[in-house]
Amino acid sequence: MLGSPLVREASGEDLLRRPEMTYDILTSLTPYKPAMEDREAVEQVEIAIKYQGYIEHQQEEIEKQKRHENTAIPANFDYSKVSGLSNEVRAKLEQHRPVSIGQASRISGITPAAISIILVNLKKQGMLKRGE
Repeated sequence: MLGSPLVREASGEDLLRRPEMTYDILTSLTPYKPAMEDREAVEQVEIAIKYQGYIEHQQEEIEKQKRHENTAIPANFDYSKVSGLSNEVRAKLEQHRPVSIGQASRISGITPAAISIILVNLKKQGMLKRGE
């Protein structure tokens, strides 16, 4: 029923993280009455638990980008040499020539992933200080 056997003790939260596990299945495995009857609340709890890791990762990315809001992008930065950027993103950056990471992040169509790629390239090219 669980897809793969348990190799250690697991909490209800641990079990709900498994893609195949639902609150209904979990509560059917115990002799106790389900703690929550409200279907909407059950769904919200399942979603929060299943996506917790993704949400935390996104929050870390947001914090990282906030720290780099004022990080300068040199006027001579060559977006054509940045691998990993889509042609559309590259064209928008060339057109707008943002002077900072914050400015770049506010251009329509520039994704957080594109900002991360730019930061990595700034660092590689020595245009970003080590602590930034």
